[in-house]
Amino acid sequence: MTKTYRIAAIPADGIGIEVIAAGIEVLNALAEKTGTFRFRFDHFDWGSDYYKTHGVMMPADGREQIRHHDAIFFGAVGAPDVPDHISLWGLRLAICQPFDQYANVRPTRILPGITSPLRHVSGPELDWVIVRENSEGEYAGVGGRVHQGHPEEVATDVSMMTRTGVARIIRYAFRLAQGRPRKLLTVVTKSNAQRHAMVMWDEIAAEVAQEFPDVTWDKMLVDAMTMRMVIKPETLDTIVATNLHADILSDLAAALAGSLGIAPTANINPERKFPSMFEPIHGSAFDIAGKGIANPVATFWTACQMLEHLGETPAADRLMRAVERVTADPGLHTPDLGGKATTRQVTDAVIAAIQGDNE
Repeated sequence: MTKTYRIAAIPADGIGIEVIAAGIEVLNALAEKTGTFRFRFDHFDWGSDYYKTHGVMMPADGREQIRHHDAIFFGAVGAPDVPDHISLWGLRLAICQPFDQYANVRPTRILPGITSPLRHVSGPELDWVIVRENSEGEYAGVGGRVHQGHPEEVATDVSMMTRTGVARIIRYAFRLAQGRPRKLLTVVTKSNAQRHAMVMWDEIAAEVAQEFPDVTWDKMLVDAMTMRMVIKPETLDTIVATNLHADILSDLAAALAGSLGIAPTANINPERKFPSMFEPIHGSAFDIAGKGIANPVATFWTACQMLEHLGETPAADRLMRAVERVTADPGLHTPDLGGKATTRQVTDAVIAAIQGDNE
């Protein structure tokens, strides 16, 4: 019997609308080729346009509408005429945090045909997975403002870390590292300056490490980590960091791999009490929205992560092979990679590669 996966598609804003449409096309082509599963996509028009009409980024019962889906396929959120804190907290974080998607997983490697812009590295020298704590830390939402508009105005954002939250993300990262060939983990910290929460982070990392004697691990201050990523990328494999630190480092990683346009993200609820959400890293990119030149590769790679999460690993491998065949052709590079290809051309090429894959 053919299995049907219910997917909540939330394109949201900017190029998110274009790349999610491309991703759905590719996933349906993959399902047809595979023949063992299919997708039912339920579309939700939440985002900045919804906000301009309704005053909220999504309806009050929005999470309940998508709670029982097998996964969430998310585009990008943000618009020039909507404050960023409203769009982010009103939609993306309004899904991630209540659904306890505490593991944000961002693989990074240089795909065939793409050259790193910073070191011209290629191949195995850059093959990382960045694990970002995705539920608390610097994005906990704890803080406030008083005396607004007055000279004595005060604003605070409190980074909140709990033993439970830190232990579970570091344990997740150790398990992930344990399953990768190099069994190597780097724990990013800033405990020299942040002497309370980050010291606890370090202590918990050392405790959890004892459960994984087969994993080699080290610790790196976040500022030194940026240099190590650029100068010695081959010394890294799996990386775990706080919400803010990993947010920044993963954008650097995407640049080192060639473009934000190829970088995927999975927001995982490992216990599967809630659906996990899969999104490209690049944001809404309103400067190119509607021009048909957005790079859909990040969305396709994100779809691979979704397939793996659903247990469809052979299909994920087939899709990744198709993506790599397409990126290997410089004539199919979009402008962010220095080429002239369109979203349509890349999408059609990936579908053709899926249809021609008989492995």
